[in-house]
Amino acid sequence: VRMGPQYANRLGDLLEDALNGNQVVATEPTFIMEDVTKPRRGSSVCAWVNVIYGCNERCTYCVVPGTRGVEQSRPLESIRAEMEELADQGFKEVTLLGQNIDAYGRDMKPKRKFADLLAHVADVPGIERVRFVTSHPRYMSDSVVSTVAAHPKLMPVFHIPAQSGDDEVLNNMGRGYTAERYLQIVDRIRSAVPDASITSDFIVGTPGETEEQFQATLDLMEQVRFDASMTAAYSPRPNTPMALWENQLSDEVKEDRLHRINRVVKKHALERSQRFVGRVEQVLVE
Repeated sequence: VRMGPQYANRLGDLLEDALNGNQVVATEPTFIMEDVTKPRRGSSVCAWVNVIYGCNERCTYCVVPGTRGVEQSRPLESIRAEMEELADQGFKEVTLLGQNIDAYGRDMKPKRKFADLLAHVADVPGIERVRFVTSHPRYMSDSVVSTVAAHPKLMPVFHIPAQSGDDEVLNNMGRGYTAERYLQIVDRIRSAVPDASITSDFIVGTPGETEEQFQATLDLMEQVRFDASMTAAYSPRPNTPMALWENQLSDEVKEDRLHRINRVVKKHALERSQRFVGRVEQVLVE
């Protein structure tokens, strides 16, 4: 049996075909039916809810499109129903999950927007907090920001991977935006939701990245001052275009840049956390 992730909830049928002597190759894009199985929950307080499967982007360093299939959005009603069931079970926080969550609804007929979904689930009785990941700078919209600002249960936390602060590196990555565009998104968020937390991802040491281009990433970080960031030194992934490029950097250079960017991450995280000193905040305890 050879299958893609979009056939996971039909595994039983595929195995039955194989047991009947058939060679099964299920890799074509297909509509993902609502899964009747119960997702595994690692907490009794916080839950993850998938809202869109797959990814249509073609970032040159990433294996996700080839392993998770094309984008397929779940119906709004199904997502809300799952959240209502979670509330009945005592869950208090839900994180809406998608590899490129801002693409939610663009595969639907008629098309929907991620802001529509946020507004649709912002008032589920019993669910006190709603978060979402991961936003893509190419698709991040003003409507998402304004919807978060308008609904108190939508947490003012935006995880928007910048990946780099240099336009040429971003172009090489196939990201589809510039550093200036990213900073405009940050400005809009902080204008509408002044106390929002903004977090990011960064990859350092991609093929051909110069010291000046790496410095541009540090400059972007200084301008934004992220609440937190996840960082990684580039490592080639099988069946990705970037893995075949000849201008790979040495492990020593990548390690050095990773250490340097992590120092900036820690410095900014500490600075941003200082705004909570002396404040009384509502917290959720797992």
